[in-house]
Amino acid sequence: MDRNQVIGFSLLGILLIAYVMYNQHEQKAFYERKQADSIAYAKAHPRPLVDTSKTITVADTAVDSATLALRALQPPAYNGSAQTVTLENGKLAIQFTTKGAYPTSAQLKDYKTYGKQPLYLFNGGGNQLSAVLPVDNNRATNTLYFAPQIKTMPNGDKSIDFVADMGNGKKVDIVYTLPADGYMMSCSISLTGIMAQTLPLSWQTSVLTTEKDITNERMSTQVYFRNKDAEHDYFTVQGEEKTLNNKSNAAHWMGVRKQYFSTALIAEDGFTKMDSKYGYKPGDTSIAATNLAAMDLPLKTVGGTQFAALRWYIGPNDYRTLKSYNIDMEEMVPLGVGIMSFVKYINRWVIIPIFYLFDSFINNYALLILMMTLFIRLVLSFFTYKSYLSSAKMRVLKPELDELREKIGDDQQKFGMEQMKLYRSAGVNPLGGCMPMLFQLPILLSIYYIFPSFIEFRQEGFLWVKDLSTYDSIFNFGFEVPFYGDHISLFTLLMTASSLFLALYNRNMTPQDPNNPMMKYMPYIFPIILMGVFNKMAAALTFYYTCSNLLSIAQQFIIQKYFIDEKAIHAQIQENKTKPPTQSKWAAKLEEMQKMQADRGKTPGRK
Repeated sequence: MDRNQVIGFSLLGILLIAYVMYNQHEQKAFYERKQADSIAYAKAHPRPLVDTSKTITVADTAVDSATLALRALQPPAYNGSAQTVTLENGKLAIQFTTKGAYPTSAQLKDYKTYGKQPLYLFNGGGNQLSAVLPVDNNRATNTLYFAPQIKTMPNGDKSIDFVADMGNGKKVDIVYTLPADGYMMSCSISLTGIMAQTLPLSWQTSVLTTEKDITNERMSTQVYFRNKDAEHDYFTVQGEEKTLNNKSNAAHWMGVRKQYFSTALIAEDGFTKMDSKYGYKPGDTSIAATNLAAMDLPLKTVGGTQFAALRWYIGPNDYRTLKSYNIDMEEMVPLGVGIMSFVKYINRWVIIPIFYLFDSFINNYALLILMMTLFIRLVLSFFTYKSYLSSAKMRVLKPELDELREKIGDDQQKFGMEQMKLYRSAGVNPLGGCMPMLFQLPILLSIYYIFPSFIEFRQEGFLWVKDLSTYDSIFNFGFEVPFYGDHISLFTLLMTASSLFLALYNRNMTPQDPNNPMMKYMPYIFPIILMGVFNKMAAALTFYYTCSNLLSIAQQFIIQKYFIDEKAIHAQIQENKTKPPTQSKWAAKLEEMQKMQADRGKTPGRK
């Protein structure tokens, strides 16, 4: 290699080195300018531009800088980090995530779990509200990053305005507003630069267990919905996953109701579609139930944007609170179902007003139950008196019935006809003791439904009872006893004992039919059977029935001692016999049927 070649290659090397150094300098200056522009944009739109949950440990090479620059050039909605924002008032504390702009947890401040821990209706990743947008191959809002802005209104209401800037004039705006006091949160969804007639929603809910008995809590967990035509229905959540298909596809609201708490999503203009999958995993004792609902939310144009309004209830199953919203949400408080659905009207118009009347001036709920029991027994005292009066008439007639039975012998049909004649001549109605009791039965059934549903009894103690809303236990077996349970409820034992004593007292005061000896044991068998049924019932319910039995015994004693004179009744019966008998249509029909049956028995060839 000669001198000229050496000089030429040296110059080429110097030029190459200079070019590389210059290129690196210009590339670094370029990325610095881009980063400066990104910082300026971030100040104008306050939100993180990179995913800070991921730590970059790679050396600051040209390739890594290029990746960072490409992220910086993306619209803010596609690049960010998930942060938590809280919106709260005196009753609720709701946490939201900026990735998706939906609530992830809800704490009810006025309530505690059975274990006295802060009560969260839902909390964690199993809770989500997402909408599918007709852009970017149907991108869901739970994949977008939102910039939050919290505001406090002059009236004390608080709101969070979540904005997702998708670039090219496309924007999603979700605003949650929590009132200064209350459980109903409003939510508005606005789309700018995105045209759609309906917005598909996905609402996922995992409600947590909060009560003592998870089995009873799950039995009381249901998916409720109300259509725009005011028709409503519910489905009880069971272990296996089930699907709810709303046939009308015109739902006004849907809610997941637990024993004492609910969460419900209400569409101001209704949902055009609503389906749901619900269930629970039996082995997971932390979650009472899960629900995944698919809804279509209609949009309307307001000021050049697509807009929809929602409301979100997160709170207790308090009858007055739910009723105040005037959208039939109080139906989530079970007042009577199935064949006993008629008692919900008794609860709605009689029992509930009485309860809240006493609740307005009585702070102790055990005393309130006692006062309600006394009030109801006094109101029903007329029917009780009529029942005991009829029993007294039957006792007065018992000697004559015994003579009649001895005279006729074993011919039951003839004895029945003669017995009806005796009753008619004496002016005695054989059903007089049963009909008044039938009028009291709906009240007993009404209490059976409403007392375990009243949240007012929750965590209210009395004597040895820590919580009137669940069963009281004085001893746990540690194992399950068939048809009874794993514990002993003292109020259930007291209810059973008072029922047996009342049955014995009534037996001594009521004439017995010697031809049907099994009937005399039925009043004792029934309370024993109910002891197993009520062993897991709310202590408020068994306490009420215990008080009712004790008051019935006292009432019966007072009526029979001070208001019923059997000698006067006997004299009146004898006087009635001298009067022309007046036969009711029912008695005449019964006597006619007995005659027809007797004639068929005398027909030759019949056995």
